[in-house]
Parts: sequence; C-alpha cells; structure tokens
Amino acid sequence: MPTLSAAFASARDRGRGALIPYIPAGFPSLDATVEIAVALANAGADVLELGVPFSDPVADGPVIQRASEMALAAGTTLAGCLEVATRIGQRSPIPIVLFSYYNPLLQFGLDRLAEQLAIAGVAGLLVTDVVPEESAPLTSAMGPCGIDTVFLAAPTSSDARLARIAAVSRGFVYSVSRTGVTGARAALADSVAPLVARLRRHTKLPIAVGFGVSNPDHIAEIWRHADGAVIGSHLVEAIAEGEPETAPQRAAETLRCLVPA
Repeated sequence: MPTLSAAFASARDRGRGALIPYIPAGFPSLDATVEIAVALANAGADVLELGVPFSDPVADGPVIQRASEMALAAGTTLAGCLEVATRIGQRSPIPIVLFSYYNPLLQFGLDRLAEQLAIAGVAGLLVTDVVPEESAPLTSAMGPCGIDTVFLAAPTSSDARLARIAAVSRGFVYSVSRTGVTGARAALADSVAPLVARLRRHTKLPIAVGFGVSNPDHIAEIWRHADGAVIGSHLVEAIAEGEPETAPQRAAETLRCLVPA
C-alpha cells in the first residue's frame, strides 16, 4: 500500500511540496473518476483526495456541491467510491485519501469501513465534520487497519485545539487557508503562513494547505511554508467545462499548469 509519508518525502526529495488534487467520486461518472485519477497521477500528483458525495456538504462551495449532487443523482454510493479506489490502485501507486462527511461512514459501519479501505489500498481518511474530542470511535477503527486519519485545522483554531488536532492526526494535517467553504479565490489568505507556523509547534507531520488554491502563485506561496497544496474547486471546474470523454485530459493539463515555474 502506498503511504502518505512516502509521498511527502518523495516530493521533498525533488525539492518541492506535494501536489494534492481533490476530485469527487462519481463526477462525471465512476468510470471517468478512475481515468481522471490516473491522468492526474501521471501529470505529477503526489496524493489524491477522493471525495465521497454527500447530500449536505456544508463545508463545500457551489462548484463541489454541484458535482456532488450530480454524482448522487447518478447513484454514487460509498461502496462505489471504494470500488473506484480499488480500480485506481490497480493502475497507479498514488496514495488515496478518502474525503467524506461522517454520516455515510456511520451508516456503512466504521469497522467494516476500515477493513474495506485497507482492502482497497486507501492510505488515509479525512472526515470534515469530526472534531478531535469526538474522534475516538473513528481513530480506534482506522488505526489497527493502518488507515491514517487526517484532521482539519482552521485559522480560528486556538493553540490548545491545534495541539488536540495534531495528537489525533496521522499521515498529515490539513490546514484550511481561510474560514468558510471551499472554492477558488483570486488571492491566497494571509492566514496561511501564521497557521502553518503555529501547527509546526505541535506536530512533525507534513502540513497541507487547501481552500481557495487556484493558480501557480498560490502553490508557490504554500510550498514556501507548508509541505503540500490541495487543489479542489479549480480542478473540478475544469472537469465540468467540457465533454466527459475529455475530462481526464483537462484535469491533467489544469494540474500541470498549476505547477510553479
């Protein structure tokens, strides 16, 4: 199973931060998701965040909300997402982080999920609406199966909360660049460097920054302070712009164009 720590170390050895694209499973279809993921890996992605579509994605902006709605309307389920992860792993060694809200995971069963994630070769799990104080059932289920649990840190988090987030995180910590929902922005928030610096006091894990990342300057700035940049809405917009058959090529080209010169 490819590991998150190895992916960050490999990027560091190449003198840059990690590229971490996010794509929602089932958009525009499950088959297309596999092809898009493989194309992104071939275009230089180091880690893949694979989103589980959810009916009430409160942390996501309109671009990802629309993609999730379309995936759900097409019948995408958590089981389908796991099948997609398996198929991606059969064609690429890129580590996958399943990105989800808690409700579908609870419905599936945490112990069963941990086993299925391990079978699918998934490296990590990020659950947007689980806080450290309530994370014991999740971490207890995932740990024995070798699934890293990734948690979110926000600019509004106190130092005490950052310490708790660091204590339960495995693989890396996801630093949210701004408060609010996901979505491409013209400018990167001023909170990136201070939040990463505060997190460094509490963890030696890699730190990835996401929310609002949409151009090479953003990624260059993130790589100056953190270990990886997450690209979501900007990439999903590119996937949505044309015919499904050419979505993998659009996704790959969009990722290549985001790499700082």
